[in-house]
Formats: sequence, structure tokens, C-alpha cells
Amino acid sequence: MKKYIALVLATAFMVSCKSKAVAVQNNNGTTEVITKEDKKAVEKHYENKLDFSTLYIKASAKYADEKQSQNVTADIRIEKDKQILISVRFLGITMAKALITPTTVSYYEKINSTYYEGDFTSLSKWLGTELDYSKVQNLLVGEALDDLRKGKYTQTIVDNLFKLEDEKETNIKKAFFLDADKYLVQKEEISQPSENRMLQISYGDSKVFNQGTIPTSIEINAIQPKGKTNINLNYNNISFNEELSFPYSVPSGYKKVIIK
Repeated sequence: MKKYIALVLATAFMVSCKSKAVAVQNNNGTTEVITKEDKKAVEKHYENKLDFSTLYIKASAKYADEKQSQNVTADIRIEKDKQILISVRFLGITMAKALITPTTVSYYEKINSTYYEGDFTSLSKWLGTELDYSKVQNLLVGEALDDLRKGKYTQTIVDNLFKLEDEKETNIKKAFFLDADKYLVQKEEISQPSENRMLQISYGDSKVFNQGTIPTSIEINAIQPKGKTNINLNYNNISFNEELSFPYSVPSGYKKVIIK
């Protein structure tokens, strides 16, 4: 059951290097070397915000942990800021489905004929960190998990990226890595060293649409006390602003899961 939960939620939320110069290729073919911080990096990141009402993604997905791996397809439907429907299929058969709204999380999975209905409170407690609708939506469209405009971050240049590290003194450490060209998120890290938990999200290729730029590949690596998990999502087809339906109903006979 847990592997399908990880796939439908696309997250297993539980987690310093020397500065280097950032090389950016200009339109005229010359290379500009950036060695200083950019105080407007956060502002420039949000200039890339996707402008859409609905988003439809057909993706291939691979799940792997220390015991097994599975290749599936995923159908992702997003009505911006309102609802996300994710269907996971194997050989054309729906194996799991999740409907996520700002207030509720519902999913069912076929292997064990179980389902869950609840809010983000118990789910966040089970995963080990705060989870909400915005974080899931942001992960899928390539925006920073947290609203960077609401926090304070130490900025350095690491591995050719702007690294924004949360200044809060808590047991949860967060870092966001932006490219120096379009200020898109390239990597995010959330860790709880005391709990041996770490989540790393890496974005690969991206594609530019009239509505903005969206990643076409996402890799999620999670380390928890029980082991490691890897999820790879590759977006094969992307379309915006279509009229979408969000069909979701739990099959009869399924047993409800209680998350404590």
C-alpha cells in the first residue's frame, strides 16, 4: 500500500559546500561568470509563476525502494489552487487514485482494497513533516515547496546554483537551489538529521509554454529510518486550460485506513 501512497502523493515528506562561480551562457554566445549573490533571486523566481486555470499531465513513473521497483503511468489533473486528481495505472489498470483539495486528502489503492479520507493534519503527522495542498501543487509544477517570500534565507553559490538556506533554528533544515538564468528551482532539500530523515527533489528538463515554464522530469529521493525510496516522474504530454473532469469514488467493499 505505501508504495502507491508515495506515488499518488508524489512525496515522502519526512531532509555546506564551498561557493563556486556560476557560468551563464548569454544570447550573444559569451559566458558571464556570476560570483555574487542576487538579492532579488526570490522575486525573480516568482516571475516564472505558471499562469493557468487547469493543467493536464500524462506521465510515466518509476517507484523503487530497497525491496522492490515498479514502473507505472500517472494521469495528473490540476485545477489551480482547488483540486488535484492523480490516477496511477499499471498495464492500463487503475491501481491507485488520489483526490487532493486544500482541506482534504482522499485516496484508494487496489492491491489491498483500502482507502483513506481525511485532512492534512493526520497525514502530516504520519509523514513526519507539515504537508498541505500548496506543497503538493508546487512540487508538481516546479515551484518552491515553501513560499520563499515569507521566510529569511542565507544565500550562497553552490555547484553553479543559488542556494537559499532557511535561517530558522529548528530541527528541520531546508534549502532551495535556483538556476542563475531563469531562477527556476533545480533542487530542494528538507532534512531532519536527528530523525534520520531526508527528502531531496531534483528537477531535470523543462519546457516553455505560453503559460510559463514547467519541468518535464522530477526525481524524488527520500531517506527514512525504515529505508530509502526513489520516485522518478517524466511528463510525456502536457496541456493547459482544457475543460477537465475530476472523477473520484471509492470502489465498494474497500476498507478505510486510519492514520494515527
